[in-house]
Amino acid sequence: MGPAGAGKTTVGREVASMTDRPFVDLDEIADRYYAEVGWSLTRLRARIAAVGRRAAETEWEPARAHAVPRAVADHPGSVLALGAGHTSYADAGQLATVRAALSRSPDVVRLLPSTDRATSLDVLRQRCLTGKDRSWIIDGHDFLAQWLDDPGADLLPTRTVHTSDETVAGTARLLIRGG
Repeated sequence: MGPAGAGKTTVGREVASMTDRPFVDLDEIADRYYAEVGWSLTRLRARIAAVGRRAAETEWEPARAHAVPRAVADHPGSVLALGAGHTSYADAGQLATVRAALSRSPDVVRLLPSTDRATSLDVLRQRCLTGKDRSWIIDGHDFLAQWLDDPGADLLPTRTVHTSDETVAGTARLLIRGG
């Protein structure tokens, strides 16, 4: 888990490859779980157009919180990447749902570039701009800062790994060793 640009997919794929486990990116498979509670990305886009990104994200929380325990249950033993939206909640009840689902997982890792907040935010923003041409500042709200600073995101992982001085393979080896 981690904010956008943290390396969840890249490092997750490497860990899965090194451990011969399946890799699952919740962002790629979540649509079917959202549909179970009446949401879709089409509905989310419509709500963004109607009320703005920040309000739509809040409305969408129950669908995101529903997707996490479903993915954990459906993909045991896999390396599961949780996008930033799947670990950041304004509603304590949604956070509790996700926390309960992840508590059954032996290792929940939060990836961050640095122990220093400003450095992490700079690195994440640069990665997002370079990789997806997206700053994550939408309608004057900084989603990267929100995900980075979210106190609930500190409650979910069993550990946090800082990746700035490591290669992808080095980070993966560190995760596998449990460091």
